[in-house]
Amino acid sequence: MGRNNDRAKAVGNGNGGRPGAWSAYGKLVRLFRERAGLTQQSPADAIGYSVEQVASVEQGRQPAKATFTEAAERVLAAGGALRALQEDVDRAQLPAFFQDVAALEQDAVSRFSYDQLVIPGLLQTEAYARALIRTHFPPLGDEVVEQRVAARLARQSLLTRTAPCAVFAFVIEEAALHRMVGGTQVMRAQLAHLLECRRMRHVDIQVMPSSRAAHSGLNGPMVLLETAERRRFVVIESQGVVSVRSDCHEVGEFWLQYGMLRSQALNAEDSADFIERAAGET
Repeated sequence: MGRNNDRAKAVGNGNGGRPGAWSAYGKLVRLFRERAGLTQQSPADAIGYSVEQVASVEQGRQPAKATFTEAAERVLAAGGALRALQEDVDRAQLPAFFQDVAALEQDAVSRFSYDQLVIPGLLQTEAYARALIRTHFPPLGDEVVEQRVAARLARQSLLTRTAPCAVFAFVIEEAALHRMVGGTQVMRAQLAHLLECRRMRHVDIQVMPSSRAAHSGLNGPMVLLETAERRRFVVIESQGVVSVRSDCHEVGEFWLQYGMLRSQALNAEDSADFIERAAGET
C-alpha cells in the first residue's frame, strides 16, 4: 500500500484523479438541488458559499466540509443522505495508503502509538501539520496540501467523540519535541497543545527520553488498535508504506512490546514536566 498504489488509485478512479467519494457526494447534491427546483445560486446563498464553490462540490472537484453538509441537509431536505457520506468525503482527503487505517481508527475503542521522529498526527496543531505536509517530496500542490491538512484535523475528532469513546496512549521520543518543524513559534504552540491534550482524561502522553539508551521500541514506530469486539490490529508505517497486522500471535507480541515501552518511558506527570521544559527552551 505504498506510493505506487497511491498513484494507481488516483489514476484508476475514472474521475481525473478525484476521489470517488467526492464525485458521489456531488452527484447527490445536484440530485437534491434539481429535485427541489433550485439553481446553484440558492444553496450558495443559504450555505455561504460562492456559486463556483457549489459547482466545484457538485462536480467532485472540491470536498464538502461538515458545515456545508449540515447547511445543505437543511436547504435541500436531503434526509441525512449527505451527512452519511461526510465521513467518506473526509477520509478521501487522506493519502490513499492511509485510508484503510483511518477506517480502522473509526471502530477503535483504544489506540496506542509510539512515534520516533515527529508529533503524532492526532496531536498536531494546524500550523505544525501544514509545515510537516509541505516537506513532502516530490512537492505537493497547495490544494493537495490544504486537503491533507483538513483531513488530518478532521481525524482529530476521534479524541473528542463519545460513541464510541476511545482511550488513547502516546509514547513520543524526546527528539520529536526538539525538531523545529515550522520554526520556533509553530513548535512552541505545538508543545503547548500537547499539554492541553494530556488534560483529557482518556488521553495519556509519555515521553521517551534520549537518555534511555535502549528500549523496546527501537525497531520503529507502531500503532495498536482494538475494537469494541476485542479485535486487535497493529499498524506499521514507514516512508509512506503501511502494513496492517492482525495475526493473534503476532499482534499479542506487539502488545507486550508496547507495555514494556510504556514502562520504560517517563510517566505522565514527569512527561508533562519534560514537555514544559522543552517549550521553555524553544
